[in-house]
Amino acid sequence: MEFTFESPAVDDLYLLQTRDMTIREKKKVLTFDFRENPLAPYLGHGIGVSGGAMSGRLVFTLEEIEEWRLMEPGTSLILARNDTVPDDIREIHSADGLLTARGGLTSHAAVVAHRLGKTCVAGCTTLDCNEKQKYCMFNELRVESGDHISIDGQEGSVYQGLIKIQET
Repeated sequence: MEFTFESPAVDDLYLLQTRDMTIREKKKVLTFDFRENPLAPYLGHGIGVSGGAMSGRLVFTLEEIEEWRLMEPGTSLILARNDTVPDDIREIHSADGLLTARGGLTSHAAVVAHRLGKTCVAGCTTLDCNEKQKYCMFNELRVESGDHISIDGQEGSVYQGLIKIQET
C-alpha cells in the first residue's frame, strides 16, 4: 500500500496505489537436499519472496543471460542487483531467479518476481553487488559472474555453489 498526506487532517490522506499480494499455493515445494553437499558455504539471508529452492549461475546483464542460454541451455540463471528499477524488466524476465541486496515484500523486485513466477530473495543484507564489474561480495567472500549460487525463495537463504534440489 502506498499513501501520502498533504496535512495532518484525516481528509488529506490519500491512497496512491495498492497491490493484492496473495500467497500462491503450490502442490510441490522445491527445497535443498544437503545430503550431497552438507557444508555448502552459507552466504547470507534475505526475505524469501517467491518460488522455492534453485541453483544456477550468477548473471548481471541481458547479454550474459543470452550467452549462457546458448552455452548451457538447461542451466538456471540468477540475476543479482543491489536493487531493481523498472528498466531491469528485460533482465528479470529473461532470468530464472532474482537476488537483491535491498528491498522487502513490497519492493519492485519482489512484486515483479512474484508476478512473473520467478524465484526471488530480496533484502539479502550481506550482499554488496557491483553490477559494473560483475561480481558480488557476501561479507568477505567474492562471487563472480558465471559462478554457481543457490537461493531459496521460500526461506530466503543464499548459498555458494550448486546444491541438489528435491521436491517435498
